[in-house]
Amino acid sequence: MKMPIASLTVLCLALAAIPARAQWSYENGPINGNIDAWTINFGYTVSDSYVAGGTSVNGFAFGARELPGDMMTSVDWVLSTGPCSDPKGGCGTILGSGTASGSSLTDKFLSNNQFGYDIDLITVSNLSVPEDSGTEYWLTLGNAVVPSGDPVFWDENSGVGCHSPGCPSTAYESVEGTIPSESFTINGGGTGTTPEPSSIMLFGSGVVGLLAVLRRKLL
Repeated sequence: MKMPIASLTVLCLALAAIPARAQWSYENGPINGNIDAWTINFGYTVSDSYVAGGTSVNGFAFGARELPGDMMTSVDWVLSTGPCSDPKGGCGTILGSGTASGSSLTDKFLSNNQFGYDIDLITVSNLSVPEDSGTEYWLTLGNAVVPSGDPVFWDENSGVGCHSPGCPSTAYESVEGTIPSESFTINGGGTGTTPEPSSIMLFGSGVVGLLAVLRRKLL
């Protein structure tokens, strides 16, 4: 069955207009490694605020300070509407929580700092936590585990170098209360209107095919 040229044109344009899943991130500035750090095991927790740029969180990453040779195997996390580590407050509504480990957690060594600690980048993936774009939320970390049983620290950077809406983060520690904020990135997704590269290519191939049909009709 032959498809009319007008229908083919409409089909190509429709395919090109399919929206992509727009990606977003909140970045509270780069890892510093030499200012300070806050314990996130032995019963201590730390909460940092961020503003969602989309409708879900897919994962997060943060700077960790560990004793030489230690590699993190798991860490507990909470995403909520309030700071779980505020001694005077609470978590508010918990949107998601869990223990990151196995294939969902990677520990990448970056450098040694001036105090003799390893500075590592911890990445947590495979999350799917719904949020409202433009709303402030909180990331809380605790119960970090390394095989040696040593302390693990969340790297402080005071939000220096951050460029995301809502930064620098506000932060709380479960004993001290208000503290300077830490180095971390939140990654997520949301519905966008930018065509997928594959859709654009399909649109282009459709136009080429349309031109070929027209050429055969005219010759």
